[in-house]
Amino acid sequence: MVITGASSGIGAALARRLAAQGAVLGLIARRSERLAEVLADCRRTSADSTMWAADLAQTAMVGELGLRAWDDLGGIDVLVNNAAVPKRRPVDALDPAEVEHVMRVNFLAPMRLTLAVLPRMLDRGHGVIVNVSSMGGRLGIIHEAAYCASKFALCGWSESMAVDLHGTGVGVKLIEPGPVDTEIWDQPGSEEPLYQGPKVPAAEVADGIIAALGSDRFEHYLPDMKAVVAAKDADLDAYIAGAAAMATR
Repeated sequence: MVITGASSGIGAALARRLAAQGAVLGLIARRSERLAEVLADCRRTSADSTMWAADLAQTAMVGELGLRAWDDLGGIDVLVNNAAVPKRRPVDALDPAEVEHVMRVNFLAPMRLTLAVLPRMLDRGHGVIVNVSSMGGRLGIIHEAAYCASKFALCGWSESMAVDLHGTGVGVKLIEPGPVDTEIWDQPGSEEPLYQGPKVPAAEVADGIIAALGSDRFEHYLPDMKAVVAAKDADLDAYIAGAAAMATR
């Protein structure tokens, strides 16, 4: 199994949970020292686990990384595309280069990793692609235009991919976490979040992802906030007005 964004947050929690169950893991993240700490924990119960320090914003090398991971691990049963970066800023204050950076990490890297290993999964006849999106992939969130664009793209990609791969033996899981207590809320270059409500622990989301792997369902809200999306869909204009009222500009 390969997990991106494994140096902290959901990715690190998921790695530790799976390693405790004996899964052999390939961990990918940009911060090598933090990633090595997670790997050391994983190797206590999964000695063959390994890591690759890589910046997924450098998309030209992502496909090669996917193939290297496949070869080093002797195959990939599950690819968890979890790495993501925020960019909280009003849309009129965004620089195009910032938006493109978010898209590279949050959407283009998962796309390239998936397309690198997918032919091998199909030839073998089994595998699972897990895309960790966000409630921000179903809701437009104030001051999160760049982040939401990337996560909406990941949702659409995942849905269409699930249709294309139906019956092939290669499954797709779409994970949509709500507010999770991770470092994504406190990132250089992003504004302070307007949301000040409760957050669920990363370990709780990790447990939900593991449960999703054993489920027949495609879409998994962690925690279950599907009713919020349904309310938005029922009256989109009311949702936009209500969400805009959160502005403190």
